[in-house]
Amino acid sequence: MTCTASIIIRALNEEKWISSCLSGVFRQDFTDFEVILVDNQSSDLTVEKAKSFPIEKVITIAEFLPGKALNLGINHSRGEYIICLSAHCIPVNSKWLGTLLKTIQTHDHVAGVYGRQEPMAFTDDVDKRDLINIFGLDRKIQVKDPFFHNANSIIKRDVWETTPFSETTTNIEDRLWAKEVLAKGFQIIYEPEASVYHYHGINQGRNIQRARNVVRILEKIHPSFRGEYIHDDMKITAIIPVRGQVKRIKGMSLLELTIESLRHSKYIKDIIVAADNEEHMNIARSLNARVIRRPNDLSYEYIEVIKVYQYVLEALKDEGKLPDLIVLAQEVYPFRPKKFFDRMIKRLVNSDRDCVIAAKPIYKSIWRGDEDNLIRVDNGFIPSKYKEPLFMALYGLGCIMEPNIILRGEKIGQNVGLITIDDPYSYLSANNGESMKIIEQLLPRWREYLESEERI
Repeated sequence: MTCTASIIIRALNEEKWISSCLSGVFRQDFTDFEVILVDNQSSDLTVEKAKSFPIEKVITIAEFLPGKALNLGINHSRGEYIICLSAHCIPVNSKWLGTLLKTIQTHDHVAGVYGRQEPMAFTDDVDKRDLINIFGLDRKIQVKDPFFHNANSIIKRDVWETTPFSETTTNIEDRLWAKEVLAKGFQIIYEPEASVYHYHGINQGRNIQRARNVVRILEKIHPSFRGEYIHDDMKITAIIPVRGQVKRIKGMSLLELTIESLRHSKYIKDIIVAADNEEHMNIARSLNARVIRRPNDLSYEYIEVIKVYQYVLEALKDEGKLPDLIVLAQEVYPFRPKKFFDRMIKRLVNSDRDCVIAAKPIYKSIWRGDEDNLIRVDNGFIPSKYKEPLFMALYGLGCIMEPNIILRGEKIGQNVGLITIDDPYSYLSANNGESMKIIEQLLPRWREYLESEERI
């Protein structure tokens, strides 16, 4: 049984993007299509995440060459039209697929159509410059120009059957193919209305300063290119580990305050409380948070909290519900600004970081070592406003990352970003009786502040 379109997606370790890519694909207005993933033996969660969507099949390729991978996927497909899409490209809207099909179906002598590629907010300046310059706003019909790009394209199956992609070239298989079909009398069309987000560019220019200057000018001309991207279907889950007796301040539990702060986020979809006693569990359930029972052997004081996070994520993985991102929050920090978690999420999604942690900037005089062998760490006795701050990470206040980092047994990623918190209330943690007394005095004032902020 045939279908109108087959979407071939090539991937290698694309767990950060594959869910967003497929979410964009499966929300298209045009629905008569199949999806085939050609995976280059990914070692991360790419395939597992892809299988949570209704894709037709996954094909593994060991010796990857771009044209060979596409030909392999097409050979396993049924569509009259073939769409080539990179696993890190995300359709901008629900019209993307229909627009590609309409353009190629209404032009008899066209072999293929390629769509627009838009940079993301964190795209490197060199790549951003290239994407803005190359993928403009006017449709083009190409008779001689062989530029074509398989990160976002559609071709006719009957043309491919006589002119498949090169299986020997290591790069630009798309342009080699376009050159061949143009020589046979076909045309190529660039369709800007069929657009995808693409986080990196297509060239390897490295004059960063020149690129930065060009990009700043282009961004003024095209302000939409400064947009941020957080997909509506992105699954972001918060995890709160708690143990022992419930701690309360002014009649409210610290767990309740933490869940309340997470509820202020417009991006966090689920909140999970890992608890070892019924009282905590009942509080969580009353606030519509999911409960996962924390085993007794993960409740001793000497157990690292990462073990608890791993336990929760393994449970979600077994259920097939592993999120795209996780937010880690501990109950001992009762003072979090309303936009705190959304700031962290935006920082991670719109950057090339794999982990973002809340941090306190420090301008004090700081040494390291022992009393007899001290090395000064800060910039010395100069006014604070001229100092470069040192940063103290506040992991329990807030941390966001890809779940695979925790599953690998790492507490943070390899490419860490920081969100600095200027509010001195937020640094306070309820770790002992004295700090609890201070927090108890400050809490009413803090809640008044949050309520006034909400009214504004």
